[in-house]
Amino acid sequence: MADPAVTFPDVERLVVDFLTDRTELATATVDNVPPPGFTGAEPVVLVSRAGGAWIDDQHLDQPLVDFEVYGPDKTAAHTLSLKVRSALLALRGTTYGTTYVADVVEADGPRWLPDWNRSAANRYYSTVRLAIQPA
Repeated sequence: MADPAVTFPDVERLVVDFLTDRTELATATVDNVPPPGFTGAEPVVLVSRAGGAWIDDQHLDQPLVDFEVYGPDKTAAHTLSLKVRSALLALRGTTYGTTYVADVVEADGPRWLPDWNRSAANRYYSTVRLAIQPA
């Protein structure tokens, strides 16, 4: 007998939707693509799945999710990155559709990373590992 097909959630959309609903991030654009006309000097949080692995016997997906956090200056970008960092911890224990977020673990905390494609950009970069199970 074949195992039932595993359906993976859109982790980027899960995180974007969660962060978009956070009041402390209301002044920032949160998405998985840059907004039109983006220069890197606006308060923007870009979310991208960067890998991770499915653990079959535990029915557990462990995606790595990267965050590029921008602001009008380095201090503002850093402040926004700390708000994102804090908000992500609240994702632990939540349910999104048929997905349960069992854990959120910081894999690489916010670090300054110049964006060489946008001269006005002020960017901090970080990575988290999520533990996701069927709800």
